Amino acid sequence: MNLSQTILGVTFKNPTVLASGIWGITSSSWKQVAANGAGAVTTKSLWLKEHKGHPNPTVISNEHWTLNAVGVPDAGVEKAREEIAIYNKDKPVPLIANVIADTVENFAKTARAIGELDPDFIEINISCPNVEHEFGKPFACSAPDAAAVTKEVKTVCGKIPVFIKLSPNAEDIKAVAIACAEAGADGFTVINTVGPGMAIDLRSRMPILANKVGGLSGPGLKPIAVRCIADVYSATDGKLPIIGTGGVHTGEDAIEFLLAGASLIGIGTAIGTRGQDVFKKVCAEMSAWCEAEGVSELSELIGGMHRKMKN
Repeated sequence: MNLSQTILGVTFKNPTVLASGIWGITSSSWKQVAANGAGAVTTKSLWLKEHKGHPNPTVISNEHWTLNAVGVPDAGVEKAREEIAIYNKDKPVPLIANVIADTVENFAKTARAIGELDPDFIEINISCPNVEHEFGKPFACSAPDAAAVTKEVKTVCGKIPVFIKLSPNAEDIKAVAIACAEAGADGFTVINTVGPGMAIDLRSRMPILANKVGGLSGPGLKPIAVRCIADVYSATDGKLPIIGTGGVHTGEDAIEFLLAGASLIGIGTAIGTRGQDVFKKVCAEMSAWCEAEGVSELSELIGGMHRKMKN
């Protein structure tokens, strides 16, 4: 089955996307992801200047969930400039550049600098839950704040589509999505990790993570992600594309995201449980499901739950 589609003028050979925060920020790692079947890759969150992140241990995982308190480390825009330039020389799949900042002004400055590097999409990370002690509540938890970031970023990104990465921690994710859409967002990434959560070592009786808390991802996040994708799709009348991410491990998980309203499928934690070729595996499982169900085009599935509910 042909899983390719074109979104906002960018063609994807399949809907799977490396989610931000996985496999570093090097051009070689992005190309490795593409070789393992991903339809696109997303960079780790890029800061204007170097950001150290949190000390180890930063990650704990089991079969149900992963807690991550990496703290969004990054070397800054100059390092990103080097790696993206190398990647773009023989770019195998589209590149989505994820941008993070501490203020509205710095979001705009960073997005402008990254936009000059010609990524296919810019993803604005306003929703990381494990740096609250540094910067306060994420912008994604406030519709006016999220809209302010969106408006400023759009003024500096030219024709590059801007996707806003939303948080499941928002009191009303629909209101946040509507505010961002009205401010000019071209699409959304739904969702970031939930939490923060905590895990305690029974012997030391202390939190396992050095940061004490971290964002929760993995299979346990998927039902929340499905609901959030459905909410954002319905709030924006299905007019803006959604990169759905949060707990996808199988092709059937991906199909569920499509039915909720996603156009592309972000995969991250599953790399650790199913291997680096999880993208190929998920695509093969999607194709098998579609053939069994008589589905010939992905467009038949995107938002399918909403259309079914109206009938």
